[in-house]
Amino acid sequence: MTIIVSVFLRGYRGKTVDFSITSQHHRTTVAYFLNHGKWNDSALQKALKSSIVELIYQEARSSGQPIFCIVDDTIASHIKPSSQDLHPIEAAYFHQSHLKGRQDYGHQVVSVMLSCNGITLNYAVILYDKTKSKIKIVQDIATELPEAPVISYFLCDSWYTSAGIMKSFLEKGFYTIGNRILYPMGIRQKASELALRIRKSDPNVSLVTVDKRRFYVYRYEGNLNKISNAVVLLSYPEECFGNPKALRVFISTNVSLSTQKILDSYAKRWSIELFFRQSKQKLGLDKYQIRSSQGIQRYWLIMSFTHYLCCMCKGNHCTFEEGYFYLQKQLKEERITAIYRLIQHGASLEEVLTIAG
Repeated sequence: MTIIVSVFLRGYRGKTVDFSITSQHHRTTVAYFLNHGKWNDSALQKALKSSIVELIYQEARSSGQPIFCIVDDTIASHIKPSSQDLHPIEAAYFHQSHLKGRQDYGHQVVSVMLSCNGITLNYAVILYDKTKSKIKIVQDIATELPEAPVISYFLCDSWYTSAGIMKSFLEKGFYTIGNRILYPMGIRQKASELALRIRKSDPNVSLVTVDKRRFYVYRYEGNLNKISNAVVLLSYPEECFGNPKALRVFISTNVSLSTQKILDSYAKRWSIELFFRQSKQKLGLDKYQIRSSQGIQRYWLIMSFTHYLCCMCKGNHCTFEEGYFYLQKQLKEERITAIYRLIQHGASLEEVLTIAG
């Protein structure tokens, strides 16, 4: 509770000194709790996952809308420690950052979100520490999810569009809609080379509008490498047709979907990018000062729980930003009320200043 309250009262900066504002204990006590404390954190993780699955799957059953399981990763950047550092941060490595276009030092966070009919919640945040591949991490997630009650979709970028992952999700009722450069069987060339031959007048090319932007899209359907049958879409923004740098390639293992539906569904993957941004700006995802692997994962769990509280704090689903500012306002009002009552009962200036922080 100390950590959660500190997020709202000051805007958590990831520093343990923030804990002292909302706790009667020294900040090192809270840090010790994260790194070494006897806390059954797996119980909170299990309860959080169970609540999210129940809510999202019930929404799918009542609305008939598909469930989207969205997976992506980001890097919580840190400064590389010197070789003389006696206590470096555990499980930190160099990872390729597509955002920065270079190697970045820090922790890689694999996030899984579940979404249905406008409700989007973070199901899990997992530390990629190279003891298990990201492919295996996501396959394990697919294994633990219940079977979808309606036709549903796994949304991912090019890293996760492996045949193994797609098969694991298909067994649970999730088709895959992803982004990947592929080699269509029967066409002995890369998709990028095939794109060079596409013309706007081609009968397989259509002009599609997604989120108010227009795209020229070439549709290919057939057998692919290790995939018996799928749809591949080669897409250019309308104003960049033929520009190799603007080419995007999408795959759908549900061949019955229209081109419009595939692109509209894939656009829902943006919610996980929004989650990463919110977590870094409001929840200290890239600013925490915790050294142990256990402490980091415990903090991520509390961060994930805080995100859930923000999305569900009004009794029904709201956006993270709405919930964040609502809880922030509630906590500030409670603090001011406590100060007012202290003054009414004749508290000293020192007592008022103590609670005011």
